[in-house]
Amino acid sequence: MNILVATSEAVPFAKTGGLGDVSGALPIALAELGEQVSVIMPAFRSVKQCGEPLEPTGLELDIPIGKKTVRGSLLKGRLPGNGVPGNGVPVYFVEQDEYFDRPELYGEDGQDYKDNCERFVFFSRAVIEAIRLLDLKIDLLHANDWQTGLLPAYLKTEFSGVPPYEQIATLFTIHNLAYQGNFWHWDMLLTGLDWKYFNWHQMEFHGNLNLMKTGLAFADAINTVSPRYAEEIQSAPLGCGLEGILQHRREVLSGIINGVSYETWNPATDTHLATNYGPETAEAGKAACKAALQQEMGLPVNAQVPLLGFVGRLVEQKGIDLIAGVMQQWAETSEAQWVLLGTGEPKYHELLKQLAERFPTKVAVQLAYSDPLAHRIEAGCDLFLMPSRYEPCGLNQLYSLKYGTIPVVRATGGLADTIVNTNDATLASGEANGFCFHDYSQLALSEALTRALAAYADKQVWSRLVQNAMRQDWSWSRSAQQYVQLYQQTIERVKQEVCM
Repeated sequence: MNILVATSEAVPFAKTGGLGDVSGALPIALAELGEQVSVIMPAFRSVKQCGEPLEPTGLELDIPIGKKTVRGSLLKGRLPGNGVPGNGVPVYFVEQDEYFDRPELYGEDGQDYKDNCERFVFFSRAVIEAIRLLDLKIDLLHANDWQTGLLPAYLKTEFSGVPPYEQIATLFTIHNLAYQGNFWHWDMLLTGLDWKYFNWHQMEFHGNLNLMKTGLAFADAINTVSPRYAEEIQSAPLGCGLEGILQHRREVLSGIINGVSYETWNPATDTHLATNYGPETAEAGKAACKAALQQEMGLPVNAQVPLLGFVGRLVEQKGIDLIAGVMQQWAETSEAQWVLLGTGEPKYHELLKQLAERFPTKVAVQLAYSDPLAHRIEAGCDLFLMPSRYEPCGLNQLYSLKYGTIPVVRATGGLADTIVNTNDATLASGEANGFCFHDYSQLALSEALTRALAAYADKQVWSRLVQNAMRQDWSWSRSAQQYVQLYQQTIERVKQEVCM
């Protein structure tokens, strides 16, 4: 198959979240399975500054935006990947500096760029034009999130039956339904699409133009990043107002868990750690990493005290309100230590700073983001906290498993799909790999942590948990195989529909 992945982010070129990780890793895994795959994304400022080599293609794009024509061009680079024929997956970059040469991808200082709709109309039309100019002969176009929601619409309307687009199937992946690309209804004029599509079951959402809904309405298949999340978004509140269209299209809606790039996240080879370790050397290796992390974060070095970690955005979606509440209670009554890394809402910055100042021997906080420190937290902690209000997939719980750091999670989305709650039955079966709770409350989190620390106090139980976790395989190869099956099913169904 010939697959084109259209995305606004891909590591190492641009990233704000999980979309960048997926778009940087999945194409490489697909290529390693023998599929022909390429990527196309905007030439953001970060693309040109990331240090990866780029070259001009010599191809220019004249793109209609409303009543004007905007010129852009195409650059080419590659996703670095071991074992990929041709030394990497080709990546095409849509260059248009007025739209994309900006400090951030989507906005600054907490405010979206006012012309985001225009920027991604341009990008979507540029993708369509690039397919023709590059003669890509695409079997399936894999679009991702609202920034590419117009692509299935263009292929189903303006370019329906037009060579070389007439048999291109489309898959639209939801990475986080909360971000939808909602715009003023008059921005419909920028798309160039007929106003007849601005209706309640295709592009209109409470009087606005909604690009996420557009992708959901026109794509041949829809998926999201975990089976549980695919179920959850078909009803309120996680449907975010789009549960109706998701229910309507449930026959073509599925979920595939994201994979982990073990080339980057592997304690046996991780260069950020005080010492490397694997399942056979986990006890000594984690002890050394724990001592180094305690020292780095200014906490007393104590092997016996449980060390709890969190890495992520300091926002309620990630459950930071629950963590802060439990920390306040536990810091007064428990010897447990806490290490938190991330940035987010100012009120949580202030609260966590106060806790760190009040309990300097138990709470360490870094209000920034550091990838090397994130690796050391995964390796050095005993428990990793993810009490998310919702979580489409989650990656940190998968990193934690590989590093033998036992996750404590709320059973939602991808967390529910990947973490098996520890009890007598799951320990006996070898399935247990973490601790789960259901109610979104401080009490429920506190009770789950109490169960976790009881297990931590039993060396035999804890060793079994760590071994269970570290020996699991959440690599991209298994996820990529599922995507190949979904691509094949979608392509075959589109061919049958064309013949009918």
